[in-house]
Amino acid sequence: MTAIKHALQRDIFTPNDERLLGIVNVCKAGKKKKNCFLCATVTTERPVQVKVVKVKKSDKGDFYKRQQTWELRDLTQVDAKDASKENPEFDLHFEKVYRWLASSTAEKNSFISCIWKLNQRYLRKKVEFVNVSAQLLEELPKAEESVPSDESQSVAGGDEDALDDYQELSTREETDIESMMEMCEYAISNAEAFAEQLSKELQVLDGANIQSIMASEKQVNILMQLLDEALAEVDTIEGKLSSYEEMLQSVKEQMDQISQSNRLIQISNTNNGKLLDEIQFLVNYMDLSKGHIKALQDGDLTSPKGIEACINASEALLQCMNVALRPGHDKLMAVTQQQLLFADLRDTFARRLTNHLNNVFVHQGHDQSSTLSQHTAELTLPKHNPLHRDLLRYAKLMEWLKNTHREKYEGLSRTYVDYMSRLYEREIKDFFEVAKIKMAGTTKEAKGKFATLPRKESALKQETESLHGSSGKLTGSTSSLNKLTVQGSNSRRSQSSSLLDMGNMSASDLDVADRTKFDKIFEQVLSELEPLCLAEQDFISKFFKLQQHPTITPPLAQPETEDSDVLPSRVPTQAEHRHSLSSEKDMVRLMMNKIFQSIETELNSLIALGDKIDSFNSLYMLVKMSHHVWTAENVDPASYLSTTLGNVLVTVKRNFDKCISGQIRQMEEVKISKKSKVGILLFVTGFEEFAELAETIFRNAERRGDLDKAYVKLIRAVFMNVEKVASESQKTPRDVVMMENFHHIFSTLSRLKISCLDAERREAKHKYTDHLQSYVINSLGQPLEKLNHFFEGVEARVAQGVREEEVSYQLAFNKQELRKVIKEYPGKEVKKGLDNLYKKVDKHLCEEESLLQVVWHSMQDEFIRQYKHFEDLIGRCYPGSGITMEFTIQDMLEYFSSIAQSH
Repeated sequence: MTAIKHALQRDIFTPNDERLLGIVNVCKAGKKKKNCFLCATVTTERPVQVKVVKVKKSDKGDFYKRQQTWELRDLTQVDAKDASKENPEFDLHFEKVYRWLASSTAEKNSFISCIWKLNQRYLRKKVEFVNVSAQLLEELPKAEESVPSDESQSVAGGDEDALDDYQELSTREETDIESMMEMCEYAISNAEAFAEQLSKELQVLDGANIQSIMASEKQVNILMQLLDEALAEVDTIEGKLSSYEEMLQSVKEQMDQISQSNRLIQISNTNNGKLLDEIQFLVNYMDLSKGHIKALQDGDLTSPKGIEACINASEALLQCMNVALRPGHDKLMAVTQQQLLFADLRDTFARRLTNHLNNVFVHQGHDQSSTLSQHTAELTLPKHNPLHRDLLRYAKLMEWLKNTHREKYEGLSRTYVDYMSRLYEREIKDFFEVAKIKMAGTTKEAKGKFATLPRKESALKQETESLHGSSGKLTGSTSSLNKLTVQGSNSRRSQSSSLLDMGNMSASDLDVADRTKFDKIFEQVLSELEPLCLAEQDFISKFFKLQQHPTITPPLAQPETEDSDVLPSRVPTQAEHRHSLSSEKDMVRLMMNKIFQSIETELNSLIALGDKIDSFNSLYMLVKMSHHVWTAENVDPASYLSTTLGNVLVTVKRNFDKCISGQIRQMEEVKISKKSKVGILLFVTGFEEFAELAETIFRNAERRGDLDKAYVKLIRAVFMNVEKVASESQKTPRDVVMMENFHHIFSTLSRLKISCLDAERREAKHKYTDHLQSYVINSLGQPLEKLNHFFEGVEARVAQGVREEEVSYQLAFNKQELRKVIKEYPGKEVKKGLDNLYKKVDKHLCEEESLLQVVWHSMQDEFIRQYKHFEDLIGRCYPGSGITMEFTIQDMLEYFSSIAQSH
C-alpha cells in the first residue's frame, strides 16, 4: 500500500498541487469486484480545498487515472455500518449515497479517521458520522496495529503529522533538494542507500570543520597575547589618573570658598530680577493699546478692515481679562482698576456686536427672500452661499461672544434659527410643491399632448393637496407651472402598479417612461436637499463655533455684577470638557431640527404621493433613499441629514413591504374561468415583470437584502397559489396547470439568475418535471387501456405468489385471453388512439409556453417503456408461446412522428 500511495502521489496528485493524506482499496458493494482506490487529498495552495478522489487503474493496467472527484464540504454523512463488529462496508453520502466495500476493516477505519480529522480541521459544516466508535473519532483506530508498520505510518500516522506538523518547504529548499536528488540517480528508488550516502557526506563535512578549528589555534594564542598587553596598558593609565585626582583635590577646596562668597551676590540679583519680572508681567499682560480700545468702542463692523480690527481687539481684550494672575496681584489697586476697564469695554462691544448681527440677519433675510421667485419654476432650491460667506466674517467675533456673554450668544442663536426656519419653510414648501406637481404630471401626460379638462384638473390638485397637507399656493411662475402640469389626458389608466390587476390594468400597461421620470424627480429632490442641509450644518458649526471645545473658559459666564467682573478664570476639568462637546453636538442637532422642521413632513408627503401614483415607485424610493442615507452616514453618522433621511427610510421601507403584501393578497384573491383553459397565470407573468423591473432598479444597490426577502415571500406565494389554482381548475387538468406554470417560473428564474432564489428555481424545475411525468403517465393509459388492465392483473397474480410460468394457467390470464386482448390493438387502432391523444393534449396545453412537442416526446418515451415492459412480461409469463404485439417499436416511432408532423 505504501508503494501505491507514493505512486499515486507522484503521478496523479503532485502535478495538480495536491497532497495525498488517506487511501483505501475499495470496490462497490453488491457488484462485481472492480477494485479502485478512494483517496483523501488537500491542496497545497490556500485556501485549502479538501477532496475525496476515486482512482482506478486504466484498462491496460499500466497506469492510474482519476475517475471521479467529490468536495469534502458536499459530504453529509459517513456510515460505518457497525461500530462494534469488524465490517469492511461503509457508505459515503454526497448528492447521492455511495456504498463501498473496503479490502480490510483496518483500511476502512484508517480512511474514516482521516476523513474525520480533515472535517474537524478544515470545515465549518461538520459531517455526521454514523455507526462509528467514539474511540475511532478521537485517536487512530486500534485496528491499524495489525497493519505493517510502514503502511500504518504512511496511512494513519503520516496523516496525523501531515495535518498537525506539516511545514511547507521554501523555494530555495525545494531547489536544493531537487538538485541533490538529481545528482543521485537512485534517490527515489532506493531511499535507504540515498540516506546512507547523505550520512557519509555529513561525516566528511564534520571532519573538515574540526580540522579548520584546530588550524586556527595559532591565531587564538596571538589574540590572547594582545589582550594581556592591553591589560598592562590599562593598569598604567589608572595609576596616572589617581595622581591627577590628588592634585585636583586642593583646587576643589579653593573653589568651594569662592562659590560661597558668590552665592550671596546671586540671591540679591535673583530678588531684583523677580521684582522686575512681576512689573513687566503686569505691564505686558494687563495693558490694552489705544487702537484696540477705539476699535472696541467705535470700530466699523461692516467693512472687512473694521471687522479685522474688531477681531484683533476682542482677542486682545479676552487675553487681558483671562490672564492668570499670580498670588497677591488681585490686591493691587492698579490691577483692580484695569479689570473694571476691561469689563466695561467687554459689555460695550458685546452690545454693539449683538445689535449689528441682528440687523445683518434681517437685512440678509430680505435680500434672500427677494430671490425666491426665480427658483420656483425649476426643481431647485435657492443657494445660501452668499449669506453664509457674509456671516462667516463674524465667526471669530461669535466665538468671542460665546466665551464672554453666553446669554447674548444664545439670543443671537435663537434669532438666527427663527429667521432661517421661516425662510427655509417657505423655500422647502415651494420646492416640494413643484416636485409634487411634476410628479403628478407624469400620470397625466399623454405623449406630449394635453387636454384641458377643468374638472379633472381640480380633482388632481385637490388630491395632491390632501396628500401633502399644503395650504399655501405657489406664486409667479409656480402658478403657471401648476396650470401646465395638471392638464392631463383622461385616456390613461391610474398607475396602481401591481403584479396583477385583473379588472383595471396589466403589468404591460405600466409606463416605463413615467417611472423613469419619477425616479429622476425623486433623485433630484434628494440631491437638492442633501447639499442644502450639509452646507447649513457646516455653516452653523463654523459660525457658532459648535462641536469645538474653547481653549479658554469664559470667566464671566456668571450674572453680570461688579463682583463677578474681577473673578479669576479657571481651567475646565476633563468631565466638563466631555460634557461641553456633547452639549454642543446636541445644540447643532437642535438648531437643525428647528430650521428644517418641515423637511421630514414634506418628504413623507412626497413619498405618499409617489406611492399613490404607482406602488412600484416604492422600489425606486427605497434604492435612492438607502443610497443617500448611506452617503450621509459616511459623511457624519450623527448629522441631522443622516437622522432625518433614516427616519424617512423607515417609511419608504414600510411602503415597500406594503407593496409586496398587496401583491400577495391579490394572488390569493385571483379567480379563474370555468369555461376556458388556464394557461400561464397572470400573477406568474406578473412576477416575471416585477423581477425584471426590480433587478434593473436594485442593480448594485445597498438594500439588496430587502429585495431578496421580498423575492422569497413573493415566490412562495406564487408557488402556493399556482397549486391552489391547479386544484380548483375544472377545464384544464391539474398536472397541465402545474407543469406549464412551473416551467415558466423555472425559465424566468434561470434567465434572471437571482441567487437568493436558487432553491426555488430547483424546486420549480422539480415540480415541472414531476407533473410532466405524471401527466404523461395518466394520459398514456388510454390508447392501450385493456392491455394495461390485463398486464396489471398479471402483475397482481405474481405479487400474490403465483409463479410467473404458471400465470398462463390462470383462466382469466391464459394465452387465448392474451391473444384476444392483443388483437384488439392492431397498429391502425394504436395510431388512431395516439392521434386522439395528441388532439386532447393539444387542447390541454397553452400556446405561449410551447410545451406540446416536449410532452409528445415524453409520451413517446413512456409508451416505448410500457411496450418493452409488456414484452418482458410476455417473455417471462408466457415462455415459448410465440405471442407478440401487433406493432413494433419502429412502428410506434413512425406513428408518433407522423402524428406530430400532420398537426
